[in-house]
Amino acid sequence: MFWLRGLIRISTSSIHKTTTINTKSYLFTSLSHFTTATSTSTSTSTSPTKPPEKYAGLGPTKSDEKPRVVVLGTGWAGCRLMKGIDTSIYDVVCVSPRNHMVFTPLLASTCVGTLEFRSVAEPIGRIQPAISREPNSYFFLAKCTSIDTNTHQVHCETVTDGVDAVDPWKFKVSYDKLVIALGSEPTTFGIHGVKEHAIFLREVYHAQEIRRKLLLNLMLSDVPGISEEEKSRLLHCVVVGGGPTGVEFSGELSDFITKDVHQRYAHVKNYIHVTLIEANEILSSFDDRLRRYASKQLTKSGVRLVRGIVKDVEPQKLILNDGSEVPYGLLVWSTGVGPSPFVKSLDLPKAKGGRIGIDEWLRVPSVQDVFAIGDCSGFLESTGKPILPALAQVAERQGKYLANHLNKIGKAGGARANSAKDMDFGEQFVYKHLGSMATIGRYKALVDLRQSKDAKGLSMAGFTSWFIWRSAYLTRVISWRNRFYVAINWLTTFVFGRDISRI
Repeated sequence: MFWLRGLIRISTSSIHKTTTINTKSYLFTSLSHFTTATSTSTSTSTSPTKPPEKYAGLGPTKSDEKPRVVVLGTGWAGCRLMKGIDTSIYDVVCVSPRNHMVFTPLLASTCVGTLEFRSVAEPIGRIQPAISREPNSYFFLAKCTSIDTNTHQVHCETVTDGVDAVDPWKFKVSYDKLVIALGSEPTTFGIHGVKEHAIFLREVYHAQEIRRKLLLNLMLSDVPGISEEEKSRLLHCVVVGGGPTGVEFSGELSDFITKDVHQRYAHVKNYIHVTLIEANEILSSFDDRLRRYASKQLTKSGVRLVRGIVKDVEPQKLILNDGSEVPYGLLVWSTGVGPSPFVKSLDLPKAKGGRIGIDEWLRVPSVQDVFAIGDCSGFLESTGKPILPALAQVAERQGKYLANHLNKIGKAGGARANSAKDMDFGEQFVYKHLGSMATIGRYKALVDLRQSKDAKGLSMAGFTSWFIWRSAYLTRVISWRNRFYVAINWLTTFVFGRDISRI
């Protein structure tokens, strides 16, 4: 038996060493398919002791290959474009730091357990199956670092996280058509401490962080020895920003408190409360009647409305412009969005506010084969059109328009790089506002179907509006898979209440 145990030990050690070597060399082997001729010859001449140069990429498309559309971003605009693009004409390459689209109107519901996180996330492979199936279509989990419009190349760097993650891999992707759909990022107005202490509500991981923080504070506040003052601070949830996202989150949070916390955390039910801070009026895009209704219902739900401007954010309190201090245990920041530093740094024409400037056909002037859609783009002053708001319906409509536009160009023979200079681009993009909706909790919502605040049309509030809100968003969820998830989650929450497990 002794010699048998020794043989097993030796065999196991050999297998472990072989597996480790194969794992380390896997990344270089898997990317060798994309390596250009230049990088291959360079790595061949490199001495064995020197690590190979980390360069690979997709070169220009050949005459026997389909033209390539490169899409930067997986938000509303980019995903709607990929869904509508004709993959019999184009190969599609998507570059983004996330491999899914987030259905943002329902994101606030995941923070308190009304919906599960996967119910609002749609994998890119389901939105555009060609990325998973076609030989020359790909999704790269990476971020764009620069764009070379002269050589029609996008410079990228892989996204890695964790202590044991591999080093970022830099590569280039050549394009025939480039669509920039990089979205936006939350605005902090340069206020000190916001990025360090506040949580935004834009991504699934933001909602997960909010949920974990909220449940952690609930549990900590019930520990013996916690002072009354500290317990009140821990259970004080502050939301900054009275737009649709801030109001909807406040409504969901007040529902969670009254229906679930009061039953399952009876010892702290008198301490937990929500404060919504807004510099002006909440829901400024809605009319006065709906705003007054929303304020009244939120106050009834226990949400304290405060008008003020945040001056400074500290680890356990924020300071308003009048000098008053507001202690908090959870701080959610929702004051609007703006272009990212990368978008501002691009050497492209700019619209007001730092967005990428576009013309009436969503093209970027002065460069060939580059388009910009969604929150990162805005009409140039020369077009005479106003900059559209950073809304999901704007981004979705632009994505749909541009997909049809590129399909027409491809069928007319202009899909290759620099081949559509003198083509007639047809109808310009025209946006018509379909209305706004927002839930305020307690089975009540606001529905405003007017094209503008001064236009005539249907605007209503109450239970009927809440039913319309839920029905509309259930039909707008991208796939039948997620519609089923959302419907089942709503039914489960209605029957059994929200899940309060901290996972």
